[in-house]
Amino acid sequence: MDIEIKQYTKNNVQPVNEIWNEVVEEGIAFPQTELLDEKTGDEFFQSQSFTGVAYDKNGEAAGVYILHPNNVGRCGHICNASYAVKGTMRGQHIGEALVKHCIEKARELGFGILQFNAVVATNESALRLYKKLGFTQLGVIPKGFLMKDGHYEDIIPHYYSL
Repeated sequence: MDIEIKQYTKNNVQPVNEIWNEVVEEGIAFPQTELLDEKTGDEFFQSQSFTGVAYDKNGEAAGVYILHPNNVGRCGHICNASYAVKGTMRGQHIGEALVKHCIEKARELGFGILQFNAVVATNESALRLYKKLGFTQLGVIPKGFLMKDGHYEDIIPHYYSL
């Protein structure tokens, strides 16, 4: 699929919120439980080091990622990111385009490591993608993620040297 990734602007808040909130509502990948509205969404996406929005050839928002420091001070060279793809557009390599763009943007911003704190063990498509792109798994945190249905799943932290 032809994808163009651009920096988030306030004009994007509605479609980006919809994509983000869809993943939050699914309750199987993001730790957040609160949905974003126009005000909180814009504040959230503007507060990141970078928010990238993927558009298809028709100009429709297909996915979004956020990139920000994972920590401060002596660990400030490590960044963290989250990715969301519109449900009807999954399986078309949009997530891969978002991750690759994010890696380049993280380098551009001077980060040295991209770390994922909580990849849910049941998120098989993300696990396959991160393996394909050369991320290193750090181990398993048993029952580290509360699924929407109330049971716990393991999480698998990952990192990528930039």
